[in-house]
Amino acid sequence: MHTSAPLPAAIESPIAWLRVLTALVLGAIVGVAMWSVPVVLPAVQADFGVARADASLPYTLAMLGYAVGGVLMGRLSDRFGILLPIAVGACALSVGYIAAGFVPNLALFALLYGVIGLGASAAFGPLIADVSQWFTRRRGIAIAIVSCGQYVAGTIWPPVLQHLVATQGWRATHIGLGVFCALTMLPLLFALRRRPPMAAVVAADPFGGAAGLGLSPNALLALLCVAGLACCVAMAMPQVHIVAYCGDLGYGVARGAEMLSLMLGAGIISRIASGFVADRIGGVATLLLGSGLQGVALLLYLFFDGLASLYVISALFGLFQGGIVPMYALIVREYFSPREAATRLGVVLMATLFGMALGGWMSGAIFDLTGSYRAAFVNGLLWNLINVSIMLWLLAAAGAPPRPGVSRRCDRFTSDRPRPCRGPT
Repeated sequence: MHTSAPLPAAIESPIAWLRVLTALVLGAIVGVAMWSVPVVLPAVQADFGVARADASLPYTLAMLGYAVGGVLMGRLSDRFGILLPIAVGACALSVGYIAAGFVPNLALFALLYGVIGLGASAAFGPLIADVSQWFTRRRGIAIAIVSCGQYVAGTIWPPVLQHLVATQGWRATHIGLGVFCALTMLPLLFALRRRPPMAAVVAADPFGGAAGLGLSPNALLALLCVAGLACCVAMAMPQVHIVAYCGDLGYGVARGAEMLSLMLGAGIISRIASGFVADRIGGVATLLLGSGLQGVALLLYLFFDGLASLYVISALFGLFQGGIVPMYALIVREYFSPREAATRLGVVLMATLFGMALGGWMSGAIFDLTGSYRAAFVNGLLWNLINVSIMLWLLAAAGAPPRPGVSRRCDRFTSDRPRPCRGPT
C-alpha cells in the first residue's frame, strides 16, 4: 500500500514562485523565435523574390525544430536537470539568429530557423515539466503562468520587430536578436540551479490513468497527438498569416503586426484563466471549451474583414485559443506517470508544433492556389472539428463507468485535496 510522504518545504514556497517568474521571463525572451517569421515574412519574400508558400517555409522549419527539440530537450532535462537544455537553447538561438542575418538565399535562412526552433524548445515543455514538480494544489495555474511566456513574447515582439525591420532591415534585426538572446538567457540560469523537490516522490510511484479510459498509455498518447496536431493547424492560420492578410487587404503590415500583438496579449488572459478553470473542471473539459470557441473565431474571420472587425476578431481569437496548448500539459499530468511527464509532454507538444508548422505552410499554399485566404480559414475550421471530436470522446470516456476489473483512484500527485478520479489503481 502506498504511504504518502510529507511534502518538501519548498513545494509552493516563494522559491517555487520565483522559479515560475524566471520561467515566464525565459519564455518571453525565447518566444521571439515563434513570432519573428510572421513579422519579417513580407520583407523576406520581397528580398528573395519567392512565393508566399516558400516564404512561409522558415516558419515551418522553426516549428519542426521546436517540435523535435521538445523531445530532445525533455530527455536532457530528465537526465541532467533544466540547466543544460536552457544553456544549449541559448547558444542555438544566438548562433542561429546571427547567422540568419548573413544568408544569401531562402534555403539557408529556412535551415537556420530550424536551429532557432530547436533552441527555443528548451524554454517551453522542459520548463513546464520542471515547474510542475514544484506545485501540488496550484499546479494548473503555475503551468498556465509559465506557458504565458510565449504570449508575452507575442505581445511585445511583433511591434518591436516591425519597427526594427522598417528602420534597420531584417538582416540587422536578426543579428541583434542573436546578441540579445545570449546576453539575457544565460544569466537567468542561476535562478534555476535547484533540483525540483518532488523528484524523489515522482520517481517512487507510477500512475496509469489511461486504462481508466479503456486505452493503453501509448494509444492515449497517440490520440492526444492527433488532437494537438489538428487544433494547431487551425490555430496557425491567423497567427502566421494575419500580418500578410492585412497587407493584402490594403491595411498595411503594421496594422497586421498590431493585430498579432493584440491576439497574443489577449491569449495571456486566456492562459491564466484556463489555469483557474482547469483546476476546477479538469484539463480535458477546459481544452474542449477553448477549442470550440477557437472554431467560432475562425468562422467570424470568414464573414468580417473590415479593419475594426479584424481587430475585434483577433482579440477574440486570442481569448478563445490562448489556453488550449497548456491544457495538453495538464492532461499529461492527469493521465500519465509524473516520472515520465517530460517525455510524454515533449511528444504531445511535438505534435502541436507539427500542426503549427503544417498549418502555416498549408495556409500559404492555399493562398497561392486560390488567391485569397478564405479557403484557408475554412481549412482551419475543418481541422478544428477533429480536435473538438476527440476531446468530446475523452470527456465522455472519463465520465463512463470503469470496465470490469478496473477500479479508479485519484491522482495523489496532483493535490493533497480530494480530486476527481482519473484512472486505475
